[in-house]
Amino acid sequence: MTVFLGMDGGGTKTAFLLTDGEGTTLAESRQPTCSWFDAGTGLVGDVVRAGVDAVTAAAGITPADITSAYFGIPGHGESSRDTPVLDALPASVLGHDRYSCGNDMLGGWAGSLAGRDGVNVIAGTGSMAYGERDGSAHRVGGWSEVFGDEGSAYWVAVQGLNAFSRMADGRLPRGPLHALVRERVGVTEDLDLIGVVMEEWGADRGTVADLAKVVVAAADAGDAAAADVLRRAAAELTTLVVTTVRALDFPADEPVPVSYSGGLFRAPLVREEFAAALHAQDATLELVEPRHDPTVGSVLVAMRRAGAPIPERFAADVLAATSSSAAAR
Repeated sequence: MTVFLGMDGGGTKTAFLLTDGEGTTLAESRQPTCSWFDAGTGLVGDVVRAGVDAVTAAAGITPADITSAYFGIPGHGESSRDTPVLDALPASVLGHDRYSCGNDMLGGWAGSLAGRDGVNVIAGTGSMAYGERDGSAHRVGGWSEVFGDEGSAYWVAVQGLNAFSRMADGRLPRGPLHALVRERVGVTEDLDLIGVVMEEWGADRGTVADLAKVVVAAADAGDAAAADVLRRAAAELTTLVVTTVRALDFPADEPVPVSYSGGLFRAPLVREEFAAALHAQDATLELVEPRHDPTVGSVLVAMRRAGAPIPERFAADVLAATSSSAAAR
């Protein structure tokens, strides 16, 4: 029996999926984030070991039984010094070299578009776009929360906190966002927000990013400032997509499938704003719902890199998507 493993690392969690050659799920595991820039590359090794041990034990196999694996690691390829270290880590866990490592963006793309040409935009803790066309690939964005990641959950949260601060001291009219932030953070004095975020939370990236949910809730409640944050986020994400499409030289009259992944897109209002911004920018950009999540996408990458046939259920997805696109032309 052929067995494939996919790992999707993110800013808040790491997901593992083990399937057979038909794409049937054998085991799954959820582990903590493997974002390693602060903690060091050893964190990735610890998370990989925990995840591999969990899924192989649940499936009643050993790591040696895994035919091929793909490890989607956040920050992979963003430090030439550390990339070889990251690439070597799974070998000691698996006991073989039938695996590959790469940035987690690849699993997001492969899952959302079932491996067909097009662009996927990620809006999780961070943000970026990745696309492929005729074997060429291009990435845009993902420059970290310090000087990038526009349109991400972290970016939305920070913009929302900025709006809260302006409401607190009178630079903006107070809308629902003000009370919702106070309730979520647990403060009764506005300035205490600084102590909570900077001292208690240590400005932790994932914890701050979770406040994007508050911004969405405020926008749903009619807060104008929060709604503006989400509109600007959609515009930033659209820019990532359009730049990727241009870099890949898609013909001007060819519909380009565009999909999405990441927790921020769970909010209907975010999806609506993104769809509107995308359509306003370029009518040939064809927004499609994600076919699969990034963990399934990582399994598809593992299968493709092993030269294994794509399971019928996934191949049917690709066929249906291609037929729909052709009909639209």
